[in-house]
Amino acid sequence: MTLFTAEQVRAVPKVELHIHLEGTFRPTRVAELAAIAGEEPPRPVDRLFEADNLADFLETLDWVCGLVRDRPTAEQVAYDFAVYAHDQGIVYAEVIVNPTHWSGLSTAGLFSACARGFDRAQADGLGDYRLLPSILRQQSEREAKELVEWIEGSGLARIVGLSIDGNEDAAGRTGPRFVPAYADAARIGLGRTAHAGESSGADGVRDAIELLGVSRIDHGVRCAEDPAVLALVLDNSITLNVCLTSNCTLLYSSLDDHPIKELAAAGVRYTINTDDPETLGISLCSELMLAVEHLNWDMADLVAAQHRAIDAAFCSDEDRAVLRALLDQTVGT
Repeated sequence: MTLFTAEQVRAVPKVELHIHLEGTFRPTRVAELAAIAGEEPPRPVDRLFEADNLADFLETLDWVCGLVRDRPTAEQVAYDFAVYAHDQGIVYAEVIVNPTHWSGLSTAGLFSACARGFDRAQADGLGDYRLLPSILRQQSEREAKELVEWIEGSGLARIVGLSIDGNEDAAGRTGPRFVPAYADAARIGLGRTAHAGESSGADGVRDAIELLGVSRIDHGVRCAEDPAVLALVLDNSITLNVCLTSNCTLLYSSLDDHPIKELAAAGVRYTINTDDPETLGISLCSELMLAVEHLNWDMADLVAAQHRAIDAAFCSDEDRAVLRALLDQTVGT
């Protein structure tokens, strides 16, 4: 029996570190953009992301993001996310954005617009939301380095880190290809994360740690399949940004098959996140309630998960102190 309610979960100041802007389009927004573009959705918008596999899902994301063809619209998409996040009690988030999905905008146009949307949201009191540009796994070494070079010269303070996403299974092993880009990211002070341990298996987690020098991994749950890789995660104090429903959509038949209990018992640092909330029909509050029920959390466990997320965030120490103080003051610890 849970010791607290969904309303109490919503009231806790929350931090999310694994969420894709591409996965936050509301169906009404998609329908509106499709009408403006004169395009027919591949499926009814209320079933748009009922994909058979990851490749189909990513193709649909490309279509949706391709409907955004000017900076004001991109700014509004970012602001839409901020409204959702505020409603969930998310006070800080690092939002993954992969420019390869957004065919209607340049990299500069996309990120400057998103930054303006987040600036406007923070000025309106909605929260503090940052940006993680992401490399697509199919990209070349040169393209990855060019993205980091662009970040260095962009002057956008809301960009705090670098990510890699995409279909791990289809792309094959990619860690060695992106070593130079991640070395450049480290040189200019960017936080480093990567999607791994989803379709790539435990070897992807090893590469992310040993080759890319990440401090956290998005998903990462399949490290449980290899004791040596699990030890590597523990020895390097890696945080896994876990997405329960997403994992149970693509990897596991149910939560009972998910290794989260094993990982928690082993002492792995982990956070709870949504991945693509609108496409999965979930929210951060609903995912945290899943964790509460599945892991038998009490309020102290819920608060501890938020502290782990704050510790793993790529913001400044001063920003972390503000987030810790807000969390502790709100829950009375």
